[in-house]
Amino acid sequence: MTHKHLMLAAAAFAAPLAYAAPALADGGVYVDVEAEEAIAISGYDAVSYFQGNGAPAMGNARFSVNWNGAEWQFANQANAEAFKANPTAYAPQYGGHCAWAMSRGSLAPGDATYYKVVNGKLYLNFNEGVQQTWLKDVPGYIAKSDPAWKKIPDGAVFGG
Repeated sequence: MTHKHLMLAAAAFAAPLAYAAPALADGGVYVDVEAEEAIAISGYDAVSYFQGNGAPAMGNARFSVNWNGAEWQFANQANAEAFKANPTAYAPQYGGHCAWAMSRGSLAPGDATYYKVVNGKLYLNFNEGVQQTWLKDVPGYIAKSDPAWKKIPDGAVFGG
C-alpha cells in the first residue's frame, strides 16, 4: 500500500464527515451517500454475491426493492423476490459498513467490490488494502465486530 493510500485510509477512519447513516433501529444501512437516491451497496445485486458466479452482478432499477431505508437493485426479478422473502439473509453485515473498521468500533463505508461471504453472511471492506488486513484474521475480526455493531448509535456519523 502506498503512502497516499495509507493517508486516504487514515482520513476515512479519522476525519468526521458530514454524511450520516440513516437513523434506523438496527444502525441503518450504508448507502451511496453521494447519490441523490439512497441506493444500497452501490447498486449491486445483494443476492448475486451468494450465487457463486465469481463476481457480484450490478442491479437494475427495474428490479428494485425498498427495504430498511434504501433502494436495493437486482439483476433480475427472481433475485428481487428472493431478497424480498428474506432480506437479512442477503444484506451485508454491519449495515454495509466496512467489517474491519467495525472491529475497531468505527464506521467506514464498505465498498461493494471488496467483499467476502463467510458462513452465509456478506461482509464488505473499505478498499483492497483494508480487505487484505481483514482477511488475515476473519474470525477474529468478526468476533470483535459483532458486539461493536450493537453499540453503534442510530444516526452515527462516519469517522465519529
